[in-house]
Amino acid sequence: MKGLFITFEGPDGSGKSTQLQLLAEKLTNDGLEPLVTREPGGTYISDKIRALLLDPEHKGMIHQTEVLLYAASRAQHVHEKIIPALQQNRIVLCDRYIDASIAYQAYGLGIDLDVVSLISQFASSGLKPSRSYFMDLPVELSRERLLSRNGGATGAGLDRIEQRDENYHSRVRQGFLNIAASEPERVKLVKADRPAHVIAEEIAEDFVKLYTPGLRS
Repeated sequence: MKGLFITFEGPDGSGKSTQLQLLAEKLTNDGLEPLVTREPGGTYISDKIRALLLDPEHKGMIHQTEVLLYAASRAQHVHEKIIPALQQNRIVLCDRYIDASIAYQAYGLGIDLDVVSLISQFASSGLKPSRSYFMDLPVELSRERLLSRNGGATGAGLDRIEQRDENYHSRVRQGFLNIAASEPERVKLVKADRPAHVIAEEIAEDFVKLYTPGLRS
């Protein structure tokens, strides 16, 4: 398959979405026209599932349901949107992917890692990113950022996942760190407690090294 698949990961509030948009703007200015998408979501059906997953009113959702809904959203997204774009030799920038399921559901919720991995592989037909940028940030700082943009101390604007306690989010962060340590050839760990423009420059430099061989082929 042609194209280049890049994902942005990290705890809520880590700045991953900002960095994705900054890279997308740079690539667009360079005439590369990347496809920008996200998970859960990215298609009409996947966005409907996203609404179910993140609605704070759905407090009764059991863990197995959460795992399967994320996978269902991913299956539709990958096959309807990502794979066709890659087949057209496009660059795809995705906000979250399978690593998020591993971190949030296996490490965060305590679901068996092999189960989450197997379900995710089935949903994605084995599609893996060429590079994953992991924005790493201490949990205290990520929570502070989240609260500051979602109702202050009350956190009134937090979604169902964001509302979980600090221990859960600490396990999620550790999950991301474990993934990064186990796959250093794919994952680039980025310190996210720095100015956005500094981080963007680091990512852009890495992307050039990654993309240049494709230009020669």
